[in-house]
Amino acid sequence: MVDEPRIARAVREILFAIGEDPEREGLLETPERVAEAYAQLFSGLAKEPARHLEGGFAEEARDLILIRDLPMASLCEHHLLPFTGKAHVGYVPNGRVAGFSELARVVEGYAKRPQLQERLTAQVADAVYEKLGSSGAIVVVEATHTCMTMRRAETTGSVAVTSAARGIFEEDAGRRAEAMALISGGRSGSR
Repeated sequence: MVDEPRIARAVREILFAIGEDPEREGLLETPERVAEAYAQLFSGLAKEPARHLEGGFAEEARDLILIRDLPMASLCEHHLLPFTGKAHVGYVPNGRVAGFSELARVVEGYAKRPQLQERLTAQVADAVYEKLGSSGAIVVVEATHTCMTMRRAETTGSVAVTSAARGIFEEDAGRRAEAMALISGGRSGSR
C-alpha cells in the first residue's frame, strides 16, 4: 500500500529544498530509510484495527476491565511529527471479553496512521464499544507532542490528555468516576 520509491524521491527533494546535499555520505541512504520507516509508521492504514476485537471469548463478566499505560506512538497529521505517550482502555463486557493484547493491537493500529490524538481516542473507544459489543467503553490518552516541544511553542513537559466515553460510561457518572480513579490511581509522585 505504501509507495516507498515515491517517498524516497520526495525525501530527496526535501533535502534539496532545505539546502542539503542528498549525495553527501551521511545522507546517501536517508531517503530509503525514511521511506522504510514511513511504511512501518503508517502500517495502520492497510488494515482495520477493530478486526482484532472480532474473536473475543464468551464470558459472563460484567465488571470493569481496564488496561492501563499501553505505550502509544503516532505521527500528527498536521506536521508529520511524533506524539507519544500512553493509552488507558477500559470496558464493561456484555457477554464477550477481548484478550489484553488485542486491546493493545487496536491502539497500535489506530496510532499507525496520520492521526489526531482526539480522533485516536474516539476510534479506540468506538471499536471497543461497537466491535466488541461492550456495555460501555472508556479511553484516555496522554501524550507529548513533538510539534509543540520542538517548534515555536516549545512547551517542554506538557502533556495533552483526551478522553472518550461510550455507553454506560456516558450514562453513569459513578461508573465513569470508577474508571477514572483506576486510570489515575496507583501513581507515585509526578509523571
